[in-house]
Amino acid sequence: MEFEFFSTFFLKGIVIGFSIAAPVGPIGILTIKRSLDHGPVAGLATGMGAATADAVYGCVAGFGLTFISNLLLSFQTWLLLAGGIFLCGLGIATLKKISPAQKKTRPLFKGYLPSYLSAFFLTLTNPVTIMGFMAIFAGLGLGATVHGYSGASSLVFGVFLGSCLWWMLLTFGVGQLKQKLNDRIHKYINQASGMVLLLFGFWALMNLIP
Repeated sequence: MEFEFFSTFFLKGIVIGFSIAAPVGPIGILTIKRSLDHGPVAGLATGMGAATADAVYGCVAGFGLTFISNLLLSFQTWLLLAGGIFLCGLGIATLKKISPAQKKTRPLFKGYLPSYLSAFFLTLTNPVTIMGFMAIFAGLGLGATVHGYSGASSLVFGVFLGSCLWWMLLTFGVGQLKQKLNDRIHKYINQASGMVLLLFGFWALMNLIP
């Protein structure tokens, strides 16, 4: 009976993690871009960074860590500023890149750890994520105050795996698609990615205006 109790929360966590990760946003665009430029493993490293940040926010919501959520929200202005500048920088750098057909070397790859950390930082600087988790957990009646820490742990672990599942599907799907793309289409995708990242960055910075 107890195993069934925890497995229920685990499965709910998977659904929540998958649902929160799946909508296309700056991390999704960045993951697709890195998967196309450097392969699916680089994209997956980016996705794992986002999944880790999702798990952190899942812990905050699931364990009822109100003081942490309040602390994060109190730094909302600085988080938006950091995230907005980071996204604008990524967008400009992407737009400035020339297509693979115009150069013989592959785009510079800084490594899997920087890919992981940049996505973790970018996801963590989005206050909307913590609000989304808290709203979903409250709406479903989930959390430490109702189900104890063991149930919350099972739920958060499910959130992490659900998020990981989405990023695995996305990156390896893009990896398969990459083989069918020519240089012109790749260039257009890079340009579109740069514009979207830049728009997300401007949107974050515009939210700083009262």
